[in-house]
Amino acid sequence: MIEREIIHTTPASKRIFDVLKDVLQFAELYVRILLELFVTLVQIVLPKKQKDVSGEIVLITGTGHGIGQELALHYASLGSTVLCVDIDGKNNLQTVEKAKRLQLGEVYSYSCDVSKRDEVMALADRVKSEVGCISVLVNNVGIMPTHPILQQSAEEIQRVFDVNVFSQFWTIQAFLPHMQEKGRGHIICMSSIAGLVGISNLVPYCATKFAVRGLMEALHAELREGPYRDLIRTTTIFPYMTNTGLCKHPKVKFPSILGLLDPKQVAKRIVEAHRTDLMEVTIPSCLLHINNWTRLLPDHCGLMLKDFIDSGVESDLI
Repeated sequence: MIEREIIHTTPASKRIFDVLKDVLQFAELYVRILLELFVTLVQIVLPKKQKDVSGEIVLITGTGHGIGQELALHYASLGSTVLCVDIDGKNNLQTVEKAKRLQLGEVYSYSCDVSKRDEVMALADRVKSEVGCISVLVNNVGIMPTHPILQQSAEEIQRVFDVNVFSQFWTIQAFLPHMQEKGRGHIICMSSIAGLVGISNLVPYCATKFAVRGLMEALHAELREGPYRDLIRTTTIFPYMTNTGLCKHPKVKFPSILGLLDPKQVAKRIVEAHRTDLMEVTIPSCLLHINNWTRLLPDHCGLMLKDFIDSGVESDLI
């Protein structure tokens, strides 16, 4: 009787032990999360020291104008070797000349249609032979047709995905091996506030920017699970509307609070995010927290806030 009783109670005891073991693991995770929250709060008061990027080889796409041009100038001013990539050779050379006048970091110009995989792969080989393996990739290039979905042609939709999404796949596939060879690196990709919130007249554009967020989140997970955890980092940027000419007819209800951003300030914030190893950054930074908080509310509450802010873009066909 005693032996039989022991046989029956042992599985139950094991289940209790397993449950207690799992509870302790969750408790440990809870404590670690609290510690991370404490560290984050401390860093708000005492900002994290920005890492040195002098000597880094930084490749930036879409450097012919706007944010891309300002990024090239900013990295060059910090002593980085900057590789400017744009399909517009003339404007790209102007960016390079401006950067070279700083007389700090080396600057190179490359012409490439990054929406074409073969050209990107050839560029990666050329860069490796002429300059060396890059350590930082900034996927900045993008286009933004702004009109209703039924007035978007098949060619427009295909092109916006080719430039805004597929180009980022091609550059990551081409230049991630550079970083693996170096044993370190950083990949920075431009999404948008339109990658967090759907906006009318921007249906294809929003879809591409949501795709970039998914791409980067999955890439981050893949890198963390491999041998390059904490060696190759990722940063996704979600800027609000910026005064680059991409927003042809912006609609802004509160210009003193949410007016168009200055490309120079956006570029500065992107470089700061890189130098402090932030994973996701909205510009301004409060928008990420507002979006996350709003997603916890009932749908109609989020729509009320969106209607109140009432910002976006008008159709460029008007």
